[in-house]
Amino acid sequence: MLDDPFRPGCRRAVFPDPKHMLSRAATRLNSLWLRSNYPFAAFGSRVVVHHSCDIQRSMSKAISFGDDIILGPDVWLNIACDSGGGGAKIVLGNGCLVGRRSTLSAKNCIVLEADVILAPSVLVMDHNHAFEDIERPIHAQGVTTGGRIFIGRNCWLGHGAAIVCNHGDLSIGRNSVVGANAVVTKSFPPYSVIVGNPARLLRRFDEEAGKWLRVE
Repeated sequence: MLDDPFRPGCRRAVFPDPKHMLSRAATRLNSLWLRSNYPFAAFGSRVVVHHSCDIQRSMSKAISFGDDIILGPDVWLNIACDSGGGGAKIVLGNGCLVGRRSTLSAKNCIVLEADVILAPSVLVMDHNHAFEDIERPIHAQGVTTGGRIFIGRNCWLGHGAAIVCNHGDLSIGRNSVVGANAVVTKSFPPYSVIVGNPARLLRRFDEEAGKWLRVE
């Protein structure tokens, strides 16, 4: 008697969707193509770049990938047109995971240390659009001088978080958590839980107590 798929407790085989298999194959080919044909500053081992990611070949020389990196669907890595100097502007350390629809846009320097995780739709941007001249369209005014962003190892940036630096250095210390939709424009120490718009410190890990404590 054949299994009835509508009967509770009935067993049935689940086969992979061919569409997903094709997508994985396209991603595999895309990763190999980028490794072979784009002049990245570095391209480590076991790097997976989804086939829908937006990375311009002309900008790849300013991008550095460590090992075991995964870029999800529709990730955009952008280098500002008027970024000066040589060397990598976007640096992803070993084990970084970048969620779908996330954007990293660098003029000066964005560094994600090892094992940083970005949820979907995260924005990390070390500059902004200039808008000082009210007589000119904003798109014609270029971008600000900007600053530099450093995100420490083992950090987790929640869905929709925005990390934006308009000047100086912005650092998020290691093992920190940035809550969903938080807007971070200043530095926070290691072992922090950061929430809100504008972002504020909610909790810190107390090493003596061995637990996370709420900040009053």
